[in-house]
Amino acid sequence: MSTVQELAFQPRKTPVQARSASTVEAILQAAVQVLLREGKQLTTTRVAARAGVSVGTLYQYFPNKSSLLQTLLKQHLDGVADAVESACGSVHGQPLATMAEAAVASFVEAKFRHLDASAALYAISDDLEGKRIAYAMHGRLIAALSGMLQTAPDAHFAAPGASAEVLLHAMAGVSRGALDRKAHRAAKESLCRELTLLAQGYLRAAAS
Repeated sequence: MSTVQELAFQPRKTPVQARSASTVEAILQAAVQVLLREGKQLTTTRVAARAGVSVGTLYQYFPNKSSLLQTLLKQHLDGVADAVESACGSVHGQPLATMAEAAVASFVEAKFRHLDASAALYAISDDLEGKRIAYAMHGRLIAALSGMLQTAPDAHFAAPGASAEVLLHAMAGVSRGALDRKAHRAAKESLCRELTLLAQGYLRAAAS
């Protein structure tokens, strides 16, 4: 993607006042609601109406629909990365089984926190810009998981980055499968338990 195209996707301005931040949050929440109802067919006009603002106000912050959707996706993925980074940092030096449990629990919880929104955002994550945003989040998660694994007192990883990447793909794949099946929040505990067993087994094998 060219620099000109990338700039076209970026928010027009950053809210610095409480009122502006509130307006942007209302627009983003409205975008999720319209996205759930209409998918990629959503329009900025409908989003603005849902948010209770004029289209002109929406365009003060988002120059086009793509910018709005990419911002929404980035906000969601940043939330997932923040949660996993915090969890990984909190279990440095703990046994490997505890690390696997913490990483899985934080990832699944972040994905299920806004279940409908997570499922809807997958629909916009496969275009080129969506992949770029997802790749940035991917890098953050690999660094967090790899750094955590290197502190395990009961395991040694010859290639912690590679093990972290496999673990991340396992968590992402299983979670996406559950979201594609429109899993209910009640399924979260079961999914977390089974995925933890998978992660613990894999990490023990990878370390040995």
